[in-house]
Amino acid sequence: MTQAQQTAVKHDAIYSVNQFNLWYGQDHALKDVTFDIPQNQVTAIIGPSGCGKSTFIKSLNRMVEMVPGIKMAGSINYKNKNIFDPKYQVEELRTDVGMVFQKPNPFPKSIYENIVYGPKIHGIKDKQTLDNIVEKSLKSAALWDEVKDRLHENAFGLSGGQQQRLCIARSLAIEPDVILMDEPTSALDPISTLKIEELVQSLKEDYSIVIVTHNMQQAARISDKTAFFLNGEVIEYDDTNQLFSNPSDQRTEDYITGRFG
Repeated sequence: MTQAQQTAVKHDAIYSVNQFNLWYGQDHALKDVTFDIPQNQVTAIIGPSGCGKSTFIKSLNRMVEMVPGIKMAGSINYKNKNIFDPKYQVEELRTDVGMVFQKPNPFPKSIYENIVYGPKIHGIKDKQTLDNIVEKSLKSAALWDEVKDRLHENAFGLSGGQQQRLCIARSLAIEPDVILMDEPTSALDPISTLKIEELVQSLKEDYSIVIVTHNMQQAARISDKTAFFLNGEVIEYDDTNQLFSNPSDQRTEDYITGRFG
């Protein structure tokens, strides 16, 4: 990555990643990853399978620590705090940083109970307050009109696309600053995918979003910044339009034009 590219992404960073390395045992999965993630924008992480995309995004909320035998070096700062500082409680981080996974994973509860699960853990018990959180979260996830008369039905009765929007609403209910999305549309049909993409675009007004996607067209459509990962390294990070129209590294061009991956 050129110095100009690094300088270009310094403004309004919500995350600052500096020479971050991660090993699974002897496998060096992330190598000197260094870039900033801007606030209130959509940052896409692209690259071929096994290049470190999911490992990286799971590092941003420390979920990667659940894997035994990992080692890390370097730093990831969230709002100027080192997220690996022993004084930084992981629960505090995960309250600020929501996560949406590849496959929808609603709890085996009602739609309503899925949304209020997080707020209840945080001590909110007042029914009117919880009702307001449910309505606000489902509206933010563009799901309210479809489910407002079914709130006490099992979430498993929803379609795949609706379940994924429910999972997004569930993450919004605890009012995070950041939403991490790990290939959130890969299990969905094209119509549901379009709804999620439209939702991502509207959410960036209030949230910073990092999305891992194997779909380069999706990255080009919805993101402001794109990082291209290859073999655990960030090969290029730039404004999405610039990276796709005029990449500075031949490996980026080879990937986005379909020569490998």
